Amino acid sequence: MTDARAAAGLAVAVTVAAAVVAAPAHAAAPPTWKSRMAAAERFAHTRSGRITFAVVDEAGRLHGYHAREVAPSASVLKAMLLVTYVRRPDVRDRELTAGERALLGPMIRRSDNAAASQVCDIVGTSGLERFAARVHMRRFHATRPWGLSSIDVADQTRFFLHIDRWVPRRHRRYALRLLGSIVPSQRWGIARVRPRGWALYFKGGWGSGTGWADHQVALLRRGERRLAVAILITSSPSHEYGKETLRGIAARLLRGLRPGSRPS
Repeated sequence: MTDARAAAGLAVAVTVAAAVVAAPAHAAAPPTWKSRMAAAERFAHTRSGRITFAVVDEAGRLHGYHAREVAPSASVLKAMLLVTYVRRPDVRDRELTAGERALLGPMIRRSDNAAASQVCDIVGTSGLERFAARVHMRRFHATRPWGLSSIDVADQTRFFLHIDRWVPRRHRRYALRLLGSIVPSQRWGIARVRPRGWALYFKGGWGSGTGWADHQVALLRRGERRLAVAILITSSPSHEYGKETLRGIAARLLRGLRPGSRPS
């Protein structure tokens, strides 16, 4: 082979190699909220049950899938019960008693229903309704039993996005500590796919293992950056199936959200 032919062959090989290297870089374009939502919707279409979800992104924009359809709250309501309780005039400016911590802690961290019923007796459905109006919820309706209260993902994401700001300053650290330390046995769905470097504060709700409801609402925060996610699922074939749906949707909504990623 002549030197000229060898040089030409080398040039072709370099060009082909460069194209091969460049192709994956083009294919791996960073996800946007539009592409994340589309992926989550495609996944939702493959799953049984009634599914709604929404994200309020870092720029404050709402992205929703059936975002205004209401669903029974199940234990997701306990986050509202917590905030409504600590905002009471006789509570907001003093330390919580040991008895109050023994009530609020289990209600959030291990989703104790008896504790929630006691708190609901104290704040009342009227107290929940007033708080919902204060945070501009549009579809919320409180009822007894409290787990049948009506919620939607649009209201819940907007509430959770600034949930700490709705808590009086004296109780803010305590409330976030509860929402950030859900017991390991209840850390499924979004807790399994939390992006690296982001703090997670969330509450779930489920139908005692039946698949009647499998919900999660969450705030993700990294420094001053924050976003909120709500996923409400009813009529799953089973609780295990519902948990798989929660995880699949959350994974697609949070795909590519790394510590250094920027909103898009």
